[in-house]
Amino acid sequence: MTSEGASTPESAPGGHAKKGMAALMLGALGVVFGDIGTSPLYSVQSVFNVDHNAVVANESDIYGVISWMFWALTIIVTIKYVLFVLRADNDGEGGIMALAALVRQGVPKGGKRWGIVMILGVIGASLFFGDSVITPAISVMSAIEGLETVHEGLTEYVVPIGAIVITALFFIQQKGTDAVGKFFGPVMIVWFVTLAALGVNQIVRDPEIFRALLPTYAGSFVIGHPFIAFVAAGSIVLCVTGAEALYADMGHFGRAPITRAWFVLVFPALILNYMGQGSLILSDPKNISNPFFLLAPEWAKLPLVILATAATVIASQAVISGAFSVARQAERSGYLPRMTVRHTGEEEEGQIYIPGVNWVLFIGVITLLLAFRSSEKLAVAYGLAVTGTFLMTTTLFLVYAQSTLKWPKWRLVVLGFFLYLFEGIFFTANVAKLFHGGWLPVVIACGIGLSMLTWQKGRDIVARRRHDIEGPLDDFVRSARCGELREVPGTAVFLHPDRTTTPLAMRENANFNHVIHENVFIVTTKSANVPHIALEETVVLDHLGNDYDRITHLTLRYGFQDDQDVPAALRIAADQGVDIDPDTAYYFVSEIGLIDAGRPGMSKLRKLLFMAMSHNAAVPADYFRLPKERTVMMGAQILL
Repeated sequence: MTSEGASTPESAPGGHAKKGMAALMLGALGVVFGDIGTSPLYSVQSVFNVDHNAVVANESDIYGVISWMFWALTIIVTIKYVLFVLRADNDGEGGIMALAALVRQGVPKGGKRWGIVMILGVIGASLFFGDSVITPAISVMSAIEGLETVHEGLTEYVVPIGAIVITALFFIQQKGTDAVGKFFGPVMIVWFVTLAALGVNQIVRDPEIFRALLPTYAGSFVIGHPFIAFVAAGSIVLCVTGAEALYADMGHFGRAPITRAWFVLVFPALILNYMGQGSLILSDPKNISNPFFLLAPEWAKLPLVILATAATVIASQAVISGAFSVARQAERSGYLPRMTVRHTGEEEEGQIYIPGVNWVLFIGVITLLLAFRSSEKLAVAYGLAVTGTFLMTTTLFLVYAQSTLKWPKWRLVVLGFFLYLFEGIFFTANVAKLFHGGWLPVVIACGIGLSMLTWQKGRDIVARRRHDIEGPLDDFVRSARCGELREVPGTAVFLHPDRTTTPLAMRENANFNHVIHENVFIVTTKSANVPHIALEETVVLDHLGNDYDRITHLTLRYGFQDDQDVPAALRIAADQGVDIDPDTAYYFVSEIGLIDAGRPGMSKLRKLLFMAMSHNAAVPADYFRLPKERTVMMGAQILL
C-alpha cells in the first residue's frame, strides 16, 4: 500500500522480458506492419491513375515517383518513427494519446502548453478513428480486385465478396483474436517474402530502376512538374499509411522487435516491390491498371489474390485493435464515457474487445465499401486523416524532445524542418482532395473530436454542480460521529470521484433511511498518466482522521491500460491489512440524472450530445466488475 508510484515496464502486464526476440518479431510482423505492408496493393496504382493520369508513365515520372516513395519511407517511417518516436514510450506504451499524456508530465501543469498538448492528442486520436474507417475498406477491396486480373468476368463479384469478408471480420471480433493471431506472423512473413520476390523478379530484367533511390530523381520530379508532383503527393503518401501503427502497437511487442523486423524484412521488401512495380510500368505503360498483381505470372495470380486478401484482413485487424486501444486510452483520460470492455486474451492485457467501437466502425466501413465500390475511388478519400495524425505526432514529439529530453535547439530545428516539410506537403496535397472524397475522414474526425471535447467539458460542469449538491465530506463525517444516524451491521462501499465531498448515494441513504453501515469505505478510482500501476501500489489509504468512526477513504490507482476491477483491488487492500471483505460488502453507486435546464456552459446541441453519451455509457456494475446482486444505485438529478 502506498501513496504514490508507478509500475516499471517489467512489472506491467504482458511484459516483454519473458518472451524471446524472435517470437516478438514474429508477432510484430503479424500486427504492427499489416497496414503499411499492404500499401503496395494500391499506392503505385493510385499515383498513375490520379487526376486523369496527370502523372505520365515515362522514365522521369516513374523514377521520380519511386524515388519519392523511397525517401518518404526513409524519412517518415525509418528516421521519424523507428529511430526517434519509438523512444518516446509511456511506460512501454505508445500511441498518440499515450504520447500526449507523456508530454504532459514534462510541461508545467496548468500552463498554456499543458492544455494544448491534450488538444493535439484529441485531434490526433480523432484523425486516427477517421483513418480506421477507411483502412479496412480500401485494403480488402484492393486485394479482392486482383480477381479482375484473373478473369474479367469476376469484376461483378468484387464488392459482394468484399462485403462478406468485412462483415465476417467484424463479427469475429467478439470471439477474440488470440488463436487466429498465432497465424498472423507466419502469413505476414510469407507476404513480405512474396513482395520482395515479385519485385526482384522484375528488377533483374531492368536493374536500372535502382537509380530511383537517388534523391535527385525525386527533386527533379518536383522541380520539373511542380503542380503534377503536388497532385501525385496526395497518392504517394499512401506508401507510408500504417506508419502510426508502429508506435500505437509498441506496447504489445516493445521497440527492439519492431525496429529489427522493420530493417530486416519489412523495409527491404517494400522498397523492392515498389521498384519492381516502377520497372513493370516503365516496360509497358498499360500496366498502370494494376501493377501489383501484374508482377505475378499467370499461374500465381489467383494464389496471390488469396494471400493478399489474408494480408489485408490482418492489416484491418490491426487497425481495429488499435482503435480499441486508442478508445480505451481516451476514456481513461476523461475524453470518452465509460465503455464496456471485454478481455479476449488470457495472457495479454492489450487483447480487448469494445462492442460499441466495433459496431460503429463496422457500419462506417461497410457504408464506405458499398458507396465507393473500388479501391481507386477510396484512395481519393484516403490520406488526409493519416497525414494529419503524422503532423500531430511530430508536434507532440518535438515538445517532448524539448521539455523532457532537453534537446538543443539546433537539433529540434533540423528534425522539425525535414519532417514538417515532407508531412506538410503530403497534408496540403490531401487537403486539395477535400471536395473529391477527402471530406469523409475529416467529417468523421470532427464528429469524434467534438464528442471527446464535449464529454470532457460536460464532465467538468457536472463535477462542479455535483460538488455543490454533495456538500463537504468532513461535515457528514462529524454528523455521523454525533449519533445522528443509526448504525446497521455490514460493510458498505461507496464509489465516489473525489475525497472532499460526500457521495450522493451515501447522503441519499442517510436522508431517507437515517442509517449508516458499521463499516464504510469511500472508494475513488484514479487513472494515472502511465499505462500500468504495480499491484502493490494500487491502494492508497485515508482514515479521514479517526480510526473509531469506521469511515475509511481508499483511492484505487490504475494505469490507462489497466482493468478497473474494484473488488479485485479491494482484495489487494485486504491482503495489505485493510479490514474489508469485498465478497460480502454492498456496493453503492451514485446515479446522476441529467436535465437540460438552459443553464450556461455549453450550447444546446452539445448538451444533447453529452446527455446521449452519458445515457449510453457502460453500466457501473459492469465497468467496475461489481457483483450485481450486491450493488445499489442511488443518486440525484443535475441541471445543465
